[in-house]
Amino acid sequence: MRARRRGNLATQMSRAINFSPGPATLPLRVLEEVRDELVDFGGSGVSILEHSHRGKEYEGVHAKAGALLKELLGIPDTHTVLWMQGGASGQFALLPMNFLKGQSADYVNTGSWSKKAFEGAGYYGKARWAATGKEGSGFVRAPMTLDVDPNAQYVHLTSNATIMGVQYDAYPDAAGRPLVADMSSDLLWKPIDVSKFSLIYAGAQKNLGPAGVTIVIANKEFIASGEQNLPEIFRYNFIAENDSLQNTPPTFAIYMVGKVLQWVKDNGGAAGMEKRNRSKGEMLYGLIDQHADFFRCPVEKGSRSVMNAVFRLPTEDLENQFLAETKKAGMLNLKGHRSVGGIRVSMYNAMEPENVAKLVSFMDDFRKKHS
Repeated sequence: MRARRRGNLATQMSRAINFSPGPATLPLRVLEEVRDELVDFGGSGVSILEHSHRGKEYEGVHAKAGALLKELLGIPDTHTVLWMQGGASGQFALLPMNFLKGQSADYVNTGSWSKKAFEGAGYYGKARWAATGKEGSGFVRAPMTLDVDPNAQYVHLTSNATIMGVQYDAYPDAAGRPLVADMSSDLLWKPIDVSKFSLIYAGAQKNLGPAGVTIVIANKEFIASGEQNLPEIFRYNFIAENDSLQNTPPTFAIYMVGKVLQWVKDNGGAAGMEKRNRSKGEMLYGLIDQHADFFRCPVEKGSRSVMNAVFRLPTEDLENQFLAETKKAGMLNLKGHRSVGGIRVSMYNAMEPENVAKLVSFMDDFRKKHS
């Protein structure tokens, strides 16, 4: 007997506003669609969780997700899409494993995640800093001027530093070397020119779907040049040759990413996401800048993240009170990373603008009470 379709999820329960930095909020429509077809996918009588990765039902899911990503980002024929596992942390190792070859690579320092990527390179060759966004005790900018080693195997940057609240709006010149980017927290937040990158990787759980799948967009010639004396499962070109089906991929996570990508397409695509995201950023940073005596953002205006806004209040006691009161008001996960403290507002694609407006209104009321 087929399960009956339940009513709208929003009428079944009271959903909090989830400002989590990741795993992050997902579009409500996507959650409802997944719920409604979870037990019986496409009339097959079997859940997508149970379908073989080599069966026609999942093959359709796999192909559609890849096609949507290529369409939404305008991925050229020179590049391919891979569905991998291990998160961005796995890519910190796989990237130098494939391309460093005992040589040197350049990294751009914008905080904790770029440091972890830098450390991963040390196992396979040498890494050097081509630039840093650090000033004093914190990170305040996304560097646009790089000191690139002409012999660097690649230049690596983190497009959005979730902990520090620093983001690239435009990307620096890699002086002819292959440019690689960790876009785990902002891939598809706006249109980008994929052709400028030799490789892009992104854990999906912040801006594109649930935890469990890592998206890689790679130049075919670049990955063909990688180290071949590796186990097949660690070679990008082997995974590409097998359409990411060399072993069982994270099928459910890919299925959900496909749902999110369809939601993005239905909401104006990459251009629609940019308009949506910039409006959220303007609301939040507008209040912060208007009352800079109470809210303090440490990041320079040109490098402020639209995905993860960070700021401080006049005292830690006020910050703790702010967090307690927002939680009571149904706004969750606003605490800054333990390494830096303060407040962090994550506003990925799926975060609704009206929810950011609610937070901004709350912030203004809180300021008035405590100024």
